Amino acid sequence: MELSGVGVWSQELHYGDPGEASEAAAELEELGFTALWIPDMGGALFAAVDRLLAATRRTVVATGVLNLWNHAPADAAKAYASLSAVHGDRFLMGIGVSHAVAVDMAEPGRYQRPLTAMSEFLDGLDAEDPPVPVDQRVLAALGPKMVGLAGRRALGAHPYLVTPEHTRRVREALGAQALVLPEQTVILCADADEAHAIGGAWLRGYLSLPNYANSLLRLGFSADEVTSVSDRVFDAMIAWGDEEAIMRRVDEHRAAGADHVTLQVLPADRKAFPRQEWRRIATALR
Repeated sequence: MELSGVGVWSQELHYGDPGEASEAAAELEELGFTALWIPDMGGALFAAVDRLLAATRRTVVATGVLNLWNHAPADAAKAYASLSAVHGDRFLMGIGVSHAVAVDMAEPGRYQRPLTAMSEFLDGLDAEDPPVPVDQRVLAALGPKMVGLAGRRALGAHPYLVTPEHTRRVREALGAQALVLPEQTVILCADADEAHAIGGAWLRGYLSLPNYANSLLRLGFSADEVTSVSDRVFDAMIAWGDEEAIMRRVDEHRAAGADHVTLQVLPADRKAFPRQEWRRIATALR
């Protein structure tokens, strides 16, 4: 599977109204977005993938990402085989280890040795008949060990909530062959005050999770900057402003080695599909 261009990462496409999600998916394909990425925060993940594949003809539909603690490898492989038989090679299985606070909420102490858990999950996918092919899966990878595993046992890495500098480091670690597919959060807005009003609490929530906080520390941000979500951290993690500002950030990821950049739009109305924003970005891309 070859991925290029720009995609859309959207929880609305999974958890929003199914009819509007299908309609939006078809429009996103016509707008020129090359992949649709959906998260896995519970619920019928593969049914949502099927719905989006059925609504499109050529766009890749990817999980961004399947939470491995919520799925048995045998079930994931069976779903992959079924979806591929119906829709062809358009389903990309992104796989991740989630976060201790989320996993342990239901079963305290379950979240242990995430790198080993990922390796064992991939072993399970490989052992099924048919297996999930290596070139049809990517790993959510922030730290160097998971990035290395992505290079050895998957098509590449899908880092979430990262900077162009992180993209550069992942490309350097993986070499030229593996795919680097970062997510970039964006806000179309008039000024910094509006951007912070829309994205400030959202970003603080993510940076309270050790995986994301540690990723920023490795990039050279101070602990105080991460804890307080300084302006420098905010601007590094979220591309905000007009369409030109969004395109500059996409170009920075590309220059750093990204094959494909998927954009998560944070709208002012967090319950709505950001369809106007998607249209504005698509026009800028063209």
